[in-house]
Amino acid sequence: MSDVTKVFAPQGALTMLSAAAVLEEGRRLAAEAPLAVDFAAVTAADSAALALILDWLRAARAAGQRVVLRNLPAALISLAALYDIDTLLPLEPKA
Repeated sequence: MSDVTKVFAPQGALTMLSAAAVLEEGRRLAAEAPLAVDFAAVTAADSAALALILDWLRAARAAGQRVVLRNLPAALISLAALYDIDTLLPLEPKA
């Protein structure tokens, strides 16, 4: 298990229409402590979800923190690969 101290679990869709609603909360949590973002309850995701992830990674790095991603949907991993940013995604190792 990773050494995260907080878990952020967005729910529902993370798309162009809904991403703005979780942007600031993710930034705040990413800057506070080591964070796991758990995508288990995300029902739909598009490129906006990738933009959120990259934003949260920048916020964490600026604050000297780290983020790991849990339960990232396969479709989102494929989209990241299509954009050639899949190696930037800090996926939590499977137990």
